[in-house]
Amino acid sequence: MTSSLRPGDFSRLADDYSAYRPGYCPSVLSALLGLYPSCAIDCADVGAGTGIWTRMVAAAGVRSVVAVEPDDSMRANGERDSAGTGIVWRKGTGDATGLGDASVDWLSMASSFHWVDTAVGLAEFARVLRPGGRFVALWNPRWIEANPLLVEIESTLTELCPDLKRVSSGRSGVTETLAATLRAHPLYEDVLYLEGEHVARQSPAQYLGAWRSVNDVQAQLGAERFATFLARTEARIKDMDFIETTYRTRAWTARRKG
Repeated sequence: MTSSLRPGDFSRLADDYSAYRPGYCPSVLSALLGLYPSCAIDCADVGAGTGIWTRMVAAAGVRSVVAVEPDDSMRANGERDSAGTGIVWRKGTGDATGLGDASVDWLSMASSFHWVDTAVGLAEFARVLRPGGRFVALWNPRWIEANPLLVEIESTLTELCPDLKRVSSGRSGVTETLAATLRAHPLYEDVLYLEGEHVARQSPAQYLGAWRSVNDVQAQLGAERFATFLARTEARIKDMDFIETTYRTRAWTARRKG
């Protein structure tokens, strides 16, 4: 049996993350970029993973995009998947991006800000952002209430691990206080919240692959219980042509003062 994952370790999940994680709501991206008078902006995506959100930003026609990702396997998949897009990849973290002072107009963290020390990360992003530039933290959680099947499948997690705490679901943890944190921060202003839904039609293989890319569930269940969860889920959906999964992209953005 493969050993359990450490919290925040995506090195063994990179291939599934690259192949099966869905994109974010396009309308949320359009609304965020609509806060600028033009798309002639320099962007950084920190904690970029395999570049799912990064490539959406690049495809929107911004001037430049740098992807910062600490995990070598995730970054290698991102570099491969982003070939020909003009995205520049580099190693770094949310605490220490390696980016220059006042070097970007827009800095995002997509499904990754919860892994960063909030105070340290916000100070680092303020250093990297140009005055008037924006920080964006967003997540793309499943909205399971839209489909009774998903509620049923998620209940298996609670059965297997009654004290399970979702770290990165975008519906708990840092997101509960993020707006207040940004409003109270001396370096940020004009805090906005945006939300948009989109539906992914996933084959059983794609649906299971997306689960295999989730760190917090695997880290808490352990290898044996997670294998049980996957087996039960596979048996439940094996005769289905597709699973309709609603995702709710949730984004918080604040402007750098100055």
